Amino acid sequence: MKKRWSGFIDRFRGNTGMKVHLRPRKFSAPHVQRLQKLNGIPLASFRSRAGAWIIDVFLVILLAFAVLAARATFNAGPFAGGHEGDMRLSLFHDPWGIASIVLYFGLLPFFWRGRTVGKRLFRLRMVSLSHEKLSLWQCVERALGYAFSSLEGGFGFLQYFLHPNRQTLHDRIAETIIVKEENQKSKFKKQK
Repeated sequence: MKKRWSGFIDRFRGNTGMKVHLRPRKFSAPHVQRLQKLNGIPLASFRSRAGAWIIDVFLVILLAFAVLAARATFNAGPFAGGHEGDMRLSLFHDPWGIASIVLYFGLLPFFWRGRTVGKRLFRLRMVSLSHEKLSLWQCVERALGYAFSSLEGGFGFLQYFLHPNRQTLHDRIAETIIVKEENQKSKFKKQK
């Protein structure tokens, strides 16, 4: 019986050298050390997160208006989008609107170490639960996750009050948390 399976496995493997594991594996928790490092870090309050989000949404709308103005100015080629003379702002139905959301909420935190303008003003930072640095995929995933959080009347945002680590739906999708940044002076005092 064993010989029959070994021939099948050899044919399945082919010349790639790929190993086939027939025995059940054991669960491996690679992020335990990262989670232990984050243990006890102060989480952001709902009020500060909401304030930062309002500022960020205002800036995204300004960015979308800039894109809309560019489309209206050029009114041809890729900027027109087949809507000549159309001056409607539609963040979720227009590819340029979605692009402005992903650019702001996805790329800015990636390049600015977990911060947006609103988070910076409220001294908040997005932190990865699985890696030391935020990945580009996590930032874009979290930006797109805002759409899921706004479904069902914004219940994804209200999950902040239900989750023990104060994570909203888009935080859990991207495996992130929002923390309060420590004051630089207090960091300096701790090192002395």
